[in-house]
Amino acid sequence: MTLAPDALDLLAINTIRTLSMDAVQKANSGHPGAPMGMAPMAFSLWTRFLRHAPTVPDWPNRDRFVLSAGHASMLLYSLLHLTGYDLSLEQIESFRQWGSRTPGHPERGLTAGVEATTGPLGQGVANAVGMAIAERRLAHEFNRPDHDIIDHWTYAICSDGDMQEGIASEAASLAGHLKLRKLVMLYDDNGIQLDGPTAMAFSENVLERFDAYGWDTREVTDGNDVEAISAAIRAAQEDGRPSLVAVRTHIGYGAPHKQDTQKAHGSPLGEDEVRLAKEAYGWDPDRHFYIPDEALDVFRRAIPEGEALVEAWTGELDRYATDHPDLAAQLRRRLAGNLPDGWEAALPSYAVGEDFATRQVSQATINALAPVLPGLFGGAADLSESNLTDIKGAGDFSTDEAGRNLRFGVREHAMGGISNGIAYHGGFKPYCATFLTFSDYMRGSVRLAALAGLPVTYVWTHDSVGLGEDGPTHQPVEHPAALRAIPNLWYIRPGDANEAVAAWALSVERRDGPVALGLTRQKLATLPETATAARDGVRRGGYILRESSGGPAGIDLIVVATGSELGLGAGARDALEADGIRTRLVSLPCFEAFERQDEAYRDSVLPRAVAKRLTVEAGVTFGWDRYAGPDGAMIGIDHFGASAPGATIFEHFGFTTEHVAEVGRQVVRDGLRGRIPTLDPGHQPAGLGLGHAVHAETTTAS
Repeated sequence: MTLAPDALDLLAINTIRTLSMDAVQKANSGHPGAPMGMAPMAFSLWTRFLRHAPTVPDWPNRDRFVLSAGHASMLLYSLLHLTGYDLSLEQIESFRQWGSRTPGHPERGLTAGVEATTGPLGQGVANAVGMAIAERRLAHEFNRPDHDIIDHWTYAICSDGDMQEGIASEAASLAGHLKLRKLVMLYDDNGIQLDGPTAMAFSENVLERFDAYGWDTREVTDGNDVEAISAAIRAAQEDGRPSLVAVRTHIGYGAPHKQDTQKAHGSPLGEDEVRLAKEAYGWDPDRHFYIPDEALDVFRRAIPEGEALVEAWTGELDRYATDHPDLAAQLRRRLAGNLPDGWEAALPSYAVGEDFATRQVSQATINALAPVLPGLFGGAADLSESNLTDIKGAGDFSTDEAGRNLRFGVREHAMGGISNGIAYHGGFKPYCATFLTFSDYMRGSVRLAALAGLPVTYVWTHDSVGLGEDGPTHQPVEHPAALRAIPNLWYIRPGDANEAVAAWALSVERRDGPVALGLTRQKLATLPETATAARDGVRRGGYILRESSGGPAGIDLIVVATGSELGLGAGARDALEADGIRTRLVSLPCFEAFERQDEAYRDSVLPRAVAKRLTVEAGVTFGWDRYAGPDGAMIGIDHFGASAPGATIFEHFGFTTEHVAEVGRQVVRDGLRGRIPTLDPGHQPAGLGLGHAVHAETTTAS
């Protein structure tokens, strides 16, 4: 049967709709309405504009597509199956089921062709901005006259919910400022969200807002008009700015009783409504997961077209390698995510007597690594002079240049999502920075980086009450514990300069997830053992920094410390040894890396036979009981801080060598256990009655 072009387009569009309806209905779970409404715009984008290769899904110069409205995942899964990616119809039929590659929201790394893990709304918008930044930076580094080896677009589909999220506004504002012209977003403007019409909570003019951000904005009033959608995308590509195309669609299109209502949003249509919708499309209501041959042929053109694109690009890369062999080798290495040989030789080392804040060491390490790791790329949320993250002499990433220093502005959440987008794109080792207390503002993005296994580095400085006078609003006492609770995030709190270098090295090496560096504002003494022990010790997450005088078989007490308290632990350990208490000092900068070690190594550092232990960290004690054990004690801060010089705060809260040593004596002598209250809990502001009660007594670590 030969169909007219319009009829063939409609057949293909309705194939997306019916596959999505059937999968949601079979799963009895999901979001059918958005794919039904979005199908025409997705069809237009995927068959007329998107340059991709289903049989080579990781082709480096492919266009990127982000479904920010991740709840509409069946739209993406339908497109992936239909265009020939490695996603079988059986996987479509197993939507949202155990072990399938079609989970409720798209997950990068699980399903071929999924570029970003989305679902938490707004994240995909920020990811797309990051991808567009990465494309511009990579093109700037590697393109040469007659060789546009990096030249692709980033497209996204976003929803009303995305438009309401703050992260999307932050990211869009920065994208407009940077004039990211190769970024096109299609806005599914259907006027419905989970609770009902968007008008209940959302009345702004989205196009005017994006126009104010500096975007090119366009509107398509009929979401079923493929030609109008295509014309809008084509016009957007001609503009020199990022583009937002608002497409007025109908959620649940074709479902007679649920179209344009919230009933089509977050639950199956029901078998009767599915039948009626199929009949409205001219479909056989008794055929499920039906793909007409004519429609499949339309979509499967992507296979030969994609293979031709890959072949042409590969040939161009070979010609590029002839003209620019060193650049081509570097590009291949970076796209593969590999490190150059000998990169570790650039790492600095510090001797006893050199006292530095670990944020200063981080800055020195960034600048030492920058020449040998050209993919190191990032910046701070308007705090580069405090976080110390600039690569000196590398220029800014701006509208006029594509330098290595990103100025995120005060946009912490977007910064996290954009950094994820850079990591998704490939070719870079992205990092971003702010104060540790503001990691809360970017936690959603950090969690997704951990879930997706993205190698992003977070430089979080001013890591404790030691930052001093800024006071409790800026003193992150609870943050280490909260961050350690995120699976697959490695939080490292280095205790001196050499541990800070080793922490950066571990972050550079890690490829399967993010690493967070908790760094000090105040200077720390360089400990004599770390010059040789820190590199391997930090890589393992924990290690014996200073052994007891009795050796491994003669230990009375183990002191475990991190960060700025490592020096206190060292001083206390020596004082205890002078008293005849055989004390081992353990540095434990990264719980997560330590827990990855085998049991034999963990037991060699923290032998179970030694029950007398004392942990020291200037943060909440939550989570430390696993290392203190039932017969150990924990020195921490289970309340907010105070505004005063850092040294004064530490003295009042018991973070002195003398107090740590005294508590150690009590642990050995009297069997002191549990959480040790601060020396001056009464300093807390009035109104913290519960906090006073907590700190008036010692609780058992077990």
